Amino acid sequence: MKAGQVAVITGAGSGIGRALAQLLDSRGCELVLADVNASGLDETQAALKRKATIQTLDVSKREQVEALAASVEQQHGHVDLVVNNAGVTVHDTVEHVSYEDFEWVMNINFWGVVYGTKAFLPAMVKRKSGVIANVSSIFGIVGWPLQSAYNASKFAVRGFTEVLWRELKGTGVRAVTIHPGGIKTNIVRSMRFRRGSTDGANHDSTTRLFDKMARTTPAQCAEIIVGGLERGDKRILVGADAVMLDRLQRTSPTGYPSVIEYFEKRVEARHAKKKKST
Repeated sequence: MKAGQVAVITGAGSGIGRALAQLLDSRGCELVLADVNASGLDETQAALKRKATIQTLDVSKREQVEALAASVEQQHGHVDLVVNNAGVTVHDTVEHVSYEDFEWVMNINFWGVVYGTKAFLPAMVKRKSGVIANVSSIFGIVGWPLQSAYNASKFAVRGFTEVLWRELKGTGVRAVTIHPGGIKTNIVRSMRFRRGSTDGANHDSTTRLFDKMARTTPAQCAEIIVGGLERGDKRILVGADAVMLDRLQRTSPTGYPSVIEYFEKRVEARHAKKKKST
């Protein structure tokens, strides 16, 4: 990404979105930052050197996303990069997850990506230039217990975007899937815990496992993503854990859940031992 290029980032009020904004800002890009959290956007703007266009936005609302695209086209004339990054999750079993929670996750994680892609894509194709970067997850490659809604949304983002690889061939526009592993953001602590909401056990277990895996900072994540975009990668794996789990899934597509279960048990055993010794 070069100075003067225009980048739109959703979910820019924290985490990966904020880190991407800071990195692209340092490179002189013109930024359009969107998030449902207005105060988070203000904090992101305060961390930037240059003035960005700020827009409070619910990506699950098609009309809001389309209005954003029209506004960006009017103000900036074109878009070079769209990062559909906004995401949420819920912690529950398939049996117990409510339809309302499942729809909440899908509406933001999947439909938000669909809206963001379709709203900006026609102008990019007309201009014969641009990148649509859709944030999936390592959970768009492997299934994870108690994350069925999140997994479904991120697998959907992956499939949706990979279709574009072929459809956009020869148009001058690229589609990219981004698969972060454990990133040190607040997504786990802000997720809707249902199954563990009564005793807190599952909440604590999930948080411990996430903290064990989350060794990549948002800033490091942003560097990896931008590096992949500049290389022209179609798929960007972020973090050693993402690379490892992707390889595990490819080598053992039906056996990898047992390896994940073994890892979970080891983390819990170490926690229990440490707790007992204190």
